Amino acid sequence: MNRCTRSISPFASLWRNALLTTALLALAGAASALEAVRPFPATAKRAILEVTYPPEVLLNGKAARLSPGARIKGVNNLLVMSGSLAGQSVTVNYVLDPLGLVHEVWILNATEAKQSREGAVAPPNYVSDPSAASGEFVPWSSASAPARSR
Repeated sequence: MNRCTRSISPFASLWRNALLTTALLALAGAASALEAVRPFPATAKRAILEVTYPPEVLLNGKAARLSPGARIKGVNNLLVMSGSLAGQSVTVNYVLDPLGLVHEVWILNATEAKQSREGAVAPPNYVSDPSAASGEFVPWSSASAPARSR
């Protein structure tokens, strides 16, 4: 027995299509927001961060330490715990506190990483030793060794 005697109104399909279109536009906006560039402080520097044993970290291969209230923000701008980054190398912008400890860290998305910033390590565009460019090993000879003073 069918108790529903009303037919579906033509406006119901319009509402359904409008909601579907709105949801698709919201998803498209969320996807483009992932590649948005966040505003960073002028004092922020660029580095490759590797968390070794929290709060100990490496910034561009040099030892550093996270401050007691350090905040690490992921690409979605949500907080990330330092322990979850242990053993990973990520490109970041960071700010130091007055004591020289790393206080704020932003893990960069691809768009942000392409921007230039102070402290960024760029690979050299030249090779000073021609033997290193060829990839062959040349042992250190005594003729090129520095003179020892006795």
